[in-house]
Amino acid sequence: MEDTMSIESDLRKDGIRVVDILDTMSVNRIAHDIATRLCDTFPELCFNESDLFAKLSKLGMYRATMPEGMAEANYFYKNTSIYFNSKIAVEDLEEFAIHECIHYIQEVKDKRNNLVRMGLCNFDNLKIVGMGLNEAAVQYITSKIIGIEKDYVKYFGISFRTISPSYYPLECNLIEQMAYITDETVLFDSTFTSNDKFKNTFISLTSEKTYDEVEKNVDQILDLEEAIIKLNNKISTFDERNKTVDKLVTKAENCKNKISEYFEKTQNLIIKNYFDKAFKHIENLEELDNYRRKLDHYKNLIGRTDNYTFFDDYYTEKMSQLEHKSNVLENGGIETALEYKKPDNLFVSWFRAIKNFVTGEKIHN
Repeated sequence: MEDTMSIESDLRKDGIRVVDILDTMSVNRIAHDIATRLCDTFPELCFNESDLFAKLSKLGMYRATMPEGMAEANYFYKNTSIYFNSKIAVEDLEEFAIHECIHYIQEVKDKRNNLVRMGLCNFDNLKIVGMGLNEAAVQYITSKIIGIEKDYVKYFGISFRTISPSYYPLECNLIEQMAYITDETVLFDSTFTSNDKFKNTFISLTSEKTYDEVEKNVDQILDLEEAIIKLNNKISTFDERNKTVDKLVTKAENCKNKISEYFEKTQNLIIKNYFDKAFKHIENLEELDNYRRKLDHYKNLIGRTDNYTFFDDYYTEKMSQLEHKSNVLENGGIETALEYKKPDNLFVSWFRAIKNFVTGEKIHN
C-alpha cells in the first residue's frame, strides 16, 4: 500500500493523473507487435521474439492526463509501467510505446529494486550520467523501427538532417555522428543490453576525455531543452505580455543560445578528436582513401549555423595533409615530397564559399 501511495505521489509531482488502465488484450497486442518489429529491425542482435513478448506483456499500461510539453508516453521503473497521454488515439499507442518499451528492456536494477543502469545511462553514482546519450540512442532506434525518413530541420539556429525530426532531434544527430565512427551495431548492442562496448569503442577511436565531455554536453542540452519547456509553460499562464513574461522569454532565449553553443562544441570535439587520431594511423594508400571517403561523407551528418566554419576549415586542412601523406606513401614512406604547408586564410575562405554554394540544401522548418 505504501509503495502504491509513493508511486501515486511521484506521478502527481510530474503532473501525471491516471484516467484508466489498458486491458490485457490491448497490452498483449502492443507487446506482440513491438517484439516482432524489434526482431525484424535488428536481426543481428538475435532477439528471441517469444521471450521479448513475455517480458513486454508484463508491463502495466495506463492512460493519463499530462502537462503540456511532456512526452506523450513515459516509462516509470518503480512499478514497470507506461503512462500514455490520454489525448493519444488508441490505435496510435504502439508507436509511442516503442521508446518506453526499450527503456524497460534496457533497465538494470539492484536487489532493492533501485535503478542502477539504463543503456548508456548510469544511476549508480551521486549524479545521473549519460541520460542525454541514452535518450538519443533509444529515440534513434525507435525512429529506425518506425521507419522515419531523414529530413532537414532547423532548431535553435542549427540546420541539420535527422532521423527524428520531432523528438530529441539534436541529440539524435550527435548520436548518429558517434555511431558513424563506432558502427551502429555497437551502439544498438550497448543500448539494449546496457554494456560499455559503445563507450569503449568510441574511447579507443578518440579518447576517454572526449567521451566524457561529449556525454556531459549532451546531458546539458537535454537539461536546457527541459528548462525551455518549463519556461514556456510558465509563459502560457499569463494573459498578456508584462515584465515577468519578458524575463521568462529572455531566459528561454539564453537557453536556446546555450544549446546551440553546446551542440557546436560537441560536434567539433567529435570531428577533431576522431579524425586527428585516425590520420596518425594511416599506413598505406588504401587506408588513406578510406579516410578521405569517411571525412568527405561526414559533411552529410553535421549541423550548421549561419556562421559555422569549423568543418570546412578542418576539411580543407586535412585534404592538404592527405595530399602530402599520399606523396610520401607513393615514395615508399620517404620524405621526399614537398613539405606540407597549412592553407592560407584566403584559400580557406574561397573553398568554404564554393563548398557552401555547391552543397546548399533546402531546409524544412
